Amino acid sequence: MPLGTLRPSPLVDQATRRLRDQITEGHWPVGSKLPGETTLAKSLGVGRSTVREAVRALAGAGLVQARHGSGVFVIATEPTEDWPARLRRAAVADVYEVRMLIEVQAARLAALRHTEADRAALDAALDARRAAAEGDDAAFVDADIALHAAVVTAAHNPVLTDLFAEFVPALRQGLIDLVDLLALRARTPNHGDDSHAALVRAVKEGDAEAAGRVLQAELEQILAWIRDPGAAR
Repeated sequence: MPLGTLRPSPLVDQATRRLRDQITEGHWPVGSKLPGETTLAKSLGVGRSTVREAVRALAGAGLVQARHGSGVFVIATEPTEDWPARLRRAAVADVYEVRMLIEVQAARLAALRHTEADRAALDAALDARRAAAEGDDAAFVDADIALHAAVVTAAHNPVLTDLFAEFVPALRQGLIDLVDLLALRARTPNHGDDSHAALVRAVKEGDAEAAGRVLQAELEQILAWIRDPGAAR
C-alpha cells in the first residue's frame, strides 16, 4: 500500500501518524521489519531526519524497536497508553490511594526541608484557600489543591512535585463533584480549614510526624467519602 507524499505542516507528526496507521492497520505485522530510512523518506516525501524522528516517536509509543545492526522491527500493533491517559481512566478512589502515598511522605519531607520562601508560600496558599471559601466549588477546590501543591513543593523533591502535578487533572473534577454531591460547604464554606491550618503549622514547625499524621487523617476521610458518599451525611 503506497504511503503517499506528505503536505507541509508538522511533518514529523504527519509521518508518525502515517507510519502508525500502517502498523495498526496490519500492513506491517508484529515481527516485520520496517523499510529503511531512505525508502520511507522517499515514500513520504520527507527527509531522512523526519523519518528518524517519527520512528523514535513510534518506539516511544511501544510500537517498534530498533535492533542494532538489523533494523527497526514492529513489536506491537497498539500503542502503549501514556500515564496521563491512564490516570484519566482510573477510578477516583484508586487515584486517591496513590495520592496518599505520595503526599503524606511529601508532607513529612516538607517539614524537614522547607525554606523561608516555602513558609511564605504555605501561608499565602492557606490565606488563598480561606479567601476562596467565598467563591464557587471549583474555585475552592483549585485553592485547596494549590495549598497541597505548596506542601509538596516544600519537600524539594522534583520527582514528587512532578508526580503530584500528574495527579491534579484526575483529582480536580472528582473533588469538585464530591464537594457538590455531599454539600460539604453548605454549612461550612471553608470546609477543612482546621486540618489545613494544622498541616501548615506542623510543616512550619518542622514536625514531620505531625505533618504526616494530619494529612493522612484528612486524606483518609475524603477517601472514605469517595468510597461511600452516604458516610458523610
